[in-house]
Amino acid sequence: MNTCTTASRALSEPLAGTAATARTWLLVEQPGPWGPKALTASRLDPALGRALEAAAEGTGVRVALIRRPGRHADRDPSAARRVYAAHTVPGRSWIRSGVLSDPAGLPALDFAALGAGDHGGLWQAYTGEPLALVCTNGTRDRCCALLGRPLAAELAAGSRPTWEVTHIGGHRFSPTLFVLPYGYAYGRASAPAVKEILHAAGEGRIASAGARGRSAWDRPAQAADLAVRELTGEDRADALTVTDTAARAPRAGAAGSWTVTVAHTDGRSWHTEVDARPSLPRRPESCGAAPGTPLHMLVSAVREAAAPRSRA
Repeated sequence: MNTCTTASRALSEPLAGTAATARTWLLVEQPGPWGPKALTASRLDPALGRALEAAAEGTGVRVALIRRPGRHADRDPSAARRVYAAHTVPGRSWIRSGVLSDPAGLPALDFAALGAGDHGGLWQAYTGEPLALVCTNGTRDRCCALLGRPLAAELAAGSRPTWEVTHIGGHRFSPTLFVLPYGYAYGRASAPAVKEILHAAGEGRIASAGARGRSAWDRPAQAADLAVRELTGEDRADALTVTDTAARAPRAGAAGSWTVTVAHTDGRSWHTEVDARPSLPRRPESCGAAPGTPLHMLVSAVREAAAPRSRA
């Protein structure tokens, strides 16, 4: 079958720097079918979906719908539903969870505070195993359903805390996975690999194989973070943070170029050179879409910064 996923795999399209960007995620349980734009095309009240989109705009919060793996029969719309809010910035990651009988009050949450990492005591602290979120929205891209739903079902059968999620970007990297609380996205995931990813996350570590990036960062910073992890072998989730992303004049053939500074909790730091390059040959970014040249993030250099001189 010729799909966007088949083309991406055949061309060995890079994964680093392709994760959706959001410092904080708001996840709302909504069983039943999902349309291509699920917040306004599902059994959720479309007016509520539009209100959530408006409330989240510009705050660093991304809203998505979730459902339990399995058959997606409609359910009583008045039934209680699970909600999560999760902040993904290193050193300040958290998950809060609650059960709501009516989601109508969600747009009234302080989205600016949530995006800044302040939950204000919202709901209860989630202290369970890391959450695995697998994109399965086949009406947005068939690869997400064909490849994502079997993965979600297998993980759930193994008693992993697993949810199907509406959209985390990168259909052509299906099956795609997002792991909380640290907010790393993964592509071309398999059940054995995901089990290793979740085991590492449970120990506060990051499995780099198949990683697309940490959602707290923009795309150049995602690629820089992963490059420093590969160079140093550092896998502790909160050991690295991005302290600066500075645009510079693009190199020849690049759509954009940046110098990204990645700092370690031990005082070391690295300057990474990142370029956005069009992917050739042309390929579909989604099933049914015209072939295009999606940008990939190329890390051309990683240099450890000189340690600051101590004052005598």
